[in-house]
Amino acid sequence: MGLIKKKICLLGAFAVGKTSLTERFVYGRFEEKYLTTVGVKISQKIVPPVQAPGGGRMVQHMFLIWDIAGLEKFDHVADNYFRGAAGGLAVADLTRPETIEDLQRFCTRFRSVNPEAKLILIGNKLDLFDDDRGPLARLRGLAREYASDFMLTSAKSGVRVEEAFLGLSRTIEGFS
Repeated sequence: MGLIKKKICLLGAFAVGKTSLTERFVYGRFEEKYLTTVGVKISQKIVPPVQAPGGGRMVQHMFLIWDIAGLEKFDHVADNYFRGAAGGLAVADLTRPETIEDLQRFCTRFRSVNPEAKLILIGNKLDLFDDDRGPLARLRGLAREYASDFMLTSAKSGVRVEEAFLGLSRTIEGFS
């Protein structure tokens, strides 16, 4: 089993937790103090191997994770940022429903550059969420629209963060 490099993009509005998800996944840490991403930050991590259902072939990815400041500021470079990506995590802040609405714009732009790229929609900040069914229904609807899965995560507590990246790895290989 060889190591396969895959470019992954994090999509979403300003302050939804893209950097925190990456920090939690790559380094196993969470920074309470908010740090704004300036430009693009690229991290890498070898993802645990994933196996096709029924004991089929096994694959291991090295993710090159591209995290960019909220794309509102960098709209003119978005196509270059997205180019060549195998997949993306489209992140919304569950406590700010307008960021779920923003996902449609980010996902549409991402797919226009990479029609075959896989997406997983993420509702982040589960630790702060009050279980309002409206945002969950909208997130579920967007996931259907983009033929993708969706997950609820918390970068702060680590809940389902690794599962989100592993899910993307399986989806990229067509295992899910």
